[in-house]
Amino acid sequence: MRENRVKQVMSDGKLALGTYVTFADPQVVEIIGLAGYDAAFIDMEHTIFDLALVSEMIRAADLVGVTSIVRVPDNDEKLILRLLDAGAEGIIVPHVDGLEGAKRAVEAVRYAPLGHRGGAAGTRATRFGSVSWNDHVNQSNEQILLSVMTEDDNGIRDIEKIAALDGVDLVSIGPTDFSEYMGIRDPQSPILKEKITELADKIKNIGKAKMQFPMNHAAMPLGPKELQDLGVGYAHVSPPPTTVLMRSLKDRMDNIRQELA
Repeated sequence: MRENRVKQVMSDGKLALGTYVTFADPQVVEIIGLAGYDAAFIDMEHTIFDLALVSEMIRAADLVGVTSIVRVPDNDEKLILRLLDAGAEGIIVPHVDGLEGAKRAVEAVRYAPLGHRGGAAGTRATRFGSVSWNDHVNQSNEQILLSVMTEDDNGIRDIEKIAALDGVDLVSIGPTDFSEYMGIRDPQSPILKEKITELADKIKNIGKAKMQFPMNHAAMPLGPKELQDLGVGYAHVSPPPTTVLMRSLKDRMDNIRQELA
């Protein structure tokens, strides 16, 4: 298994950056890699992407040397296993049910002794059996990125325990769900910023997992320097390609119509 680019960037003390794969086409993953991002964020929670399509996206990520990070719909060990066997280099588990939910995510992603991931020696992740089983197990436990999303009462309450859990690399907070949890929809709310800073400090004080938070997200727009100051290790960069394309096409049409007028 090759070195995980996101984990390497974070280990160097830098902010790793990915962006959203919002088109159902593996070529988008290639473009993200060629554009210089560290990761392609493949979302199975808020899209209709199926397993066959996602496996091709993972292959495309390998082609351009970008980390494939897949968000699963829920804490489903069977789906997580299939994605890892397909070669996914990162897993994001949404809405973990506090510390116990985070433990289940670790058990699904890590081989023993950290977890209980099931083994199969002939998968794409093992390069179809061309690497030794011991090497595969050790490299997987070292290189696969696990992010758990803490977005509700249990996750927020247990955030320090989750950040201290062996096998967790990132503690993620989704600003949309977090804003709803707080009952505040104003993206400029100082209360939201204060609470995020408080949670970020708790994660930093543990000193193990890093925080994950998106950049330029509409629900709470934070720039790269702000994220760095919070101690964020990895960020999805907004807007997603669909929005970039829509804005570009609209701007072009508006300009043409202005000239014609």
